[in-house]
Amino acid sequence: MPAVDLNTVLGKVVTVLFAFRAEDHGVSLAELRRRTGLPGATLHRIVSDLVDVRLLDRADGSYRLSGQVFQLGMRASTERGLLEVATPFMEDLYERTHETVHLGTPDGDGVLYVAKIGGHRQAAAPSRIGGRMPLHCTAIGKALLAHARPEQVARIVAAGLERRTPHTVTAPGILRRQLERVRETGVAFEHEESAVGIVCVAAPVLDPDGRPLAAISVTGPAVRFRPDAVATAVKAAAAGVAAVLARRATGTDPVSGTPA
Repeated sequence: MPAVDLNTVLGKVVTVLFAFRAEDHGVSLAELRRRTGLPGATLHRIVSDLVDVRLLDRADGSYRLSGQVFQLGMRASTERGLLEVATPFMEDLYERTHETVHLGTPDGDGVLYVAKIGGHRQAAAPSRIGGRMPLHCTAIGKALLAHARPEQVARIVAAGLERRTPHTVTAPGILRRQLERVRETGVAFEHEESAVGIVCVAAPVLDPDGRPLAAISVTGPAVRFRPDAVATAVKAAAAGVAAVLARRATGTDPVSGTPA
């Protein structure tokens, strides 16, 4: 959640909206009070106002973000353009692998999942559209972190690498070597580091200056999925997304330099 001033009405509204999580189906007023720390009367007034303007829905004594919030999110031009470009490449990856395909973007010191394609047998991954995960323990996160500014990597390491499973890399030296390997090969791997039983391969979508715009991954159960077998396809998909985005930004073909 962004830093907010709880002495302002806007700060209180933002605090309430960001108190909702991707996995929530309905949150009680008592739980919202616990998450926000706002006084009961203040919280009740803000929640009532948000219901009145249809940013929250109320049902059976609990609250959830409304469809209007989703519509506002879809108006964000950067994410919308990224989704439009990335979706065909993600669909191709799904048809090739029949495993879960993710698209994630940098979000502070985490990764924000903005799209997910999976069939009936998709892996029980902890990721959700609109949800966040740490950078250090996911393949998408490592793909992004490998191309992040050195000061961001240093800040994440200094804050401590949270252990999510027995396999999570928590040693700074090992993580730095993994990130160096990502830069060398163009792909990142996760082996049961964010959730037991899940393995993943990801590749970054880089802008012309080498900055990470997003990353694409394929995730599957460790018992059947071999991420190294699809690493080349994932890398090619990410490069394809980057090329189309570059062409759109400049109005020229990124390979030949001729007008697109």
